[in-house]
Amino acid sequence: MGKELLLEIGTEEIPAAFLPKAMADMDELIRKALNSERVRYGQVTTMSTPRRLFLCVADLSEMQEDQVIEKLGPTRKAAFDDQGAPTKAAIGFVKGQGLELAEIEIISTDKGEYLCARKKIAGGPTAELLPGLLAKLILSIPFKKAMRWSNLEIRFARPIHWILALFGGAVIPFRIENIQSGNASRGHRFMSPGPFAVSDCRDYLEKAKKAYVIVDPEERKKIIGEEARRVAATVSGKPFIDEELLQTVTFLVEYPTAVCGSFDPSYLDLPREVLTTTMMSHQKYFPVVADNGKLLPYFITINNTLARDPAVVTRGNEKVIRARLSDARFFFEEDRKIPLHRRFEDLQKVVYHTLLGTSYEKVQRFRKLAAHIAAKINPELKASVDRTAVLAKADLDTQMVGEFSELQGVMGREYALLAGEDPLVARAVYEHYLPLAAGGELPVTDEGSIVSIADKLDTITGFFAVNLIPSGTADPYALRRQALGVINIILDKAYPLSLDELIASCLTNLQEQAKRPAIDIKSDVMEFFKTRFENQLIAQGHPYDVVDAVVATGFSDLTETMKKIVAMEAFRKHADFQPLAVAFKRVYNILKDFEGGAVKESLFQAKEEAELYRVFLDIRAKALTYLDGRRYESALVEMASLRAPVDLFFEAVMIMAKEEEIKHNRLSLLEEISSLFRKVADFSKLVTDF
Repeated sequence: MGKELLLEIGTEEIPAAFLPKAMADMDELIRKALNSERVRYGQVTTMSTPRRLFLCVADLSEMQEDQVIEKLGPTRKAAFDDQGAPTKAAIGFVKGQGLELAEIEIISTDKGEYLCARKKIAGGPTAELLPGLLAKLILSIPFKKAMRWSNLEIRFARPIHWILALFGGAVIPFRIENIQSGNASRGHRFMSPGPFAVSDCRDYLEKAKKAYVIVDPEERKKIIGEEARRVAATVSGKPFIDEELLQTVTFLVEYPTAVCGSFDPSYLDLPREVLTTTMMSHQKYFPVVADNGKLLPYFITINNTLARDPAVVTRGNEKVIRARLSDARFFFEEDRKIPLHRRFEDLQKVVYHTLLGTSYEKVQRFRKLAAHIAAKINPELKASVDRTAVLAKADLDTQMVGEFSELQGVMGREYALLAGEDPLVARAVYEHYLPLAAGGELPVTDEGSIVSIADKLDTITGFFAVNLIPSGTADPYALRRQALGVINIILDKAYPLSLDELIASCLTNLQEQAKRPAIDIKSDVMEFFKTRFENQLIAQGHPYDVVDAVVATGFSDLTETMKKIVAMEAFRKHADFQPLAVAFKRVYNILKDFEGGAVKESLFQAKEEAELYRVFLDIRAKALTYLDGRRYESALVEMASLRAPVDLFFEAVMIMAKEEEIKHNRLSLLEEISSLFRKVADFSKLVTDF
């Protein structure tokens, strides 16, 4: 059995958003470090609160594992002369390894026999490794933003105040600048700020709880839920628990307690999203709802302390929410004085991006694209789509969205309804922002879907046009998410659209802003979509080789590409799939760099090539009928009938004939057959069993 490793980094309050990732990074860093140092270990546990990052490793070996290092020297032939005496090469190798010739082995490899020096390096005590290892780990935790403090050189998310580091109950001694490790932690900043000594993980967790610190975030999350339900029940309601808010609040507190406050019921006349955004996004309060989901004039706030007088805390929070809701009501009433459609022209004063113009110019661009898409899908939609596009960004000029940016689209819908716009258009104004996250809700209406596609394509193409392209993990304009939004809307609606054509239309509208040739921009945007499309399909469980094979033949029409992938997946179960795939890999290799030409029956010499061509012409006619009808699986099954004549052709015919004309004709025949299959997929990219 090994010993327990305990590490706690005590800090000033770290932002809640940093902590889940920091826990995961600590887990990964300690595992990599211990594996690298050849130290066996058991379960790894990470926890955190706003003021501490905690790590516990169970059953950590007291000694490193021994290591055997092999070093190859010269070949046996080069190491010994004809009399078997060692050569200079052998002597030099032995000396360089600090060994005797008798200690050198001769081993056999794929390349022959070589001299080999094996050295055993005994493992050292783990306790001697840990000081340097932990100091490096602490400073290696990556944060979105790090800071320096005082006159120190180190950087961390927030200033470090203490380090608890124990191995088997004994302090692991190390120093980071002016911070010396020890065996003490500290309690809650306000309710129990003093230090307390720790001997092991259980002792630590028990003493921390007595000092009003719940270190385990899952335990805090459970307490928050229970507390919220308890206080909501006192007003005959239940908490509206949003998982994102619950996660945030969990990492804002060390010792959660709840109080329930109220606000004037007249504020319930405001749109629901205004109330919930004010409470949840701005104040981190949980709304209270009735059993039917209707909002009640109450809220729940989670405190980080035990209040001496809960009534005082409640009144303070009620005062804050009253002011926020009063502002919201004022904005709402002021905004209603100007109908939404009249705000469209005012978007000329709203800068979208310094390189891409105003929001008014952006709307005019995607308005044209939306009209183009509507004409492709259903010309009867053109009027409602155009009205949706005109109103889509108008709420950016409102005071409400200026104060609560999360409500863009929501307020557009509400103000459109209040102005007497068609309810379908009002809904589409909201929907054009969807999806809001990966895997999120998609637009339901065609109007919302079309304008969403147009808006997102203009955004993506625009930023590519001015060289603001995502790189690595950096994607400040969320272009990857928007590309997936376009893909998923098109697939969900099964729209017969050409991405290539739509991007070209975008570039026509962006001629004045573009900073490089349109052909290069379009190529980059198409590749960007291709990567998103392929990655999503593979993540959903579609075979990577099928995705690769189909996409290789073109993917501009996402709906048809998806149908081909589904058809190919089904065709893989066909008896002729494997041999056909193998045959076409051979065809692909033969046809490399071949440009093709017309097949001349007069040049056929063998009955097998004449028979193959006859069967091919018959099958092609039937397959093309299926392909025209988008019946891809039926087309593939029909094309599979070529397997037998193709096999006979390969067995009986010398494709690379000496006569250039005969060779060219046979290659042209294979090219025509290959071209038919490529209307569905590039079979050379499929993985086969043989």
